[in-house]
Amino acid sequence: MEGSYGLRPIQGIGHITEVRSEEVCVNVDLHFIRDLVEPTESTIVLLVMDGLGGLPMEPGGPTELEAANTPNLDDLAARGICGLQLPVAPGITPGSGPAHLALFGYDPIEYQVGRSVLSALGIDFELTSQDVAARGNFCTVGEDGRVMDRRAGRISSEKNRELCALLREIKLPDVELFVETVEEYRLLLVLRGEGLGPEVADTDPQEIGEEPLEPKPLSLQARSTAHLVDMFLEQARDILADHTPANMVLLRGFSRRPEWPPVGYVFGLRAAAIAAYPSRSGRAVQ
Repeated sequence: MEGSYGLRPIQGIGHITEVRSEEVCVNVDLHFIRDLVEPTESTIVLLVMDGLGGLPMEPGGPTELEAANTPNLDDLAARGICGLQLPVAPGITPGSGPAHLALFGYDPIEYQVGRSVLSALGIDFELTSQDVAARGNFCTVGEDGRVMDRRAGRISSEKNRELCALLREIKLPDVELFVETVEEYRLLLVLRGEGLGPEVADTDPQEIGEEPLEPKPLSLQARSTAHLVDMFLEQARDILADHTPANMVLLRGFSRRPEWPPVGYVFGLRAAAIAAYPSRSGRAVQ
C-alpha cells in the first residue's frame, strides 16, 4: 500500500507482537483515525498468509513451516513487523471475510459485509444501491435432485463463462439480472430493482447427499426477492440439465454493498491487492 499519508506514531509504542482481546478491547472510530494521518513517503506491504498454519507432522516433530526452507519469508520477518491478532474475540472463529477486514483496520462486528459483495468488488462489478448480490457455486446434482458435488468437479473458468452466458438468458419480472463468472466453479448473481431485500436464506445445504434448500425470505421486505431467486433457480435447473457436472447452482450470502469509509479515505493510502481469488482482492479494494 503506497500513499501520501501515514499514522502518527504513538510515543512509547514499539513493535507490537501480540494483542490479546481478553486483556485489551479497543473500538476506534475510523473518522478519528482519519484525523491522525499525516503525509509520508512510506510504502507498506501487508502479507497475509491465510490458512497457512499447521500441526506437527508427527508427535513432537516440526510443523510444515518449521521443517521448510523459507529464506525469503525469514528475511521479510526479520525486516518487518510480525504479530498475532484475534480478529473478533476469543472463542470466535470468523470467516475469512471478517478476518481480512479486521486486518485492514475495520471492526468486523460494526462493519459487516457479505462475501457476495466482496466477490463483486473483486471482479470489478459495480454494485448499486438497488442491487442484491449472492455468491453462487455451479454444482452437480443426481437424478434424485440431491447434491453430489458442491463444486461441480471444479470446472474451468472458461466453462464457467460459457454457462453464465446461458444463465443470462433467464428473464425475471421487474428486475435486471446479472450472472458473472468469478473463478472456476464460483459465480456472482445480482438482482437489480426496486423494493428488493437481501434477507434471503442460503440454498446451499453445505452437505453432500442433501437437496438444495429453498430460498426462503427472512423478512417481509425480502419476500419478492426470494420469489425471484426461486424463479431463477427453476429456470437455471432446466438450462443446465444437460451440462453435467455443472447441472445446478447453489446460492448463499445474499447481501448489499454497505456504506462505510473506504480504505483510501481512512488511511490516506493508494492501495493495490494481489490475491489468489477475486473475493480476497475485493476485501482489500472495498
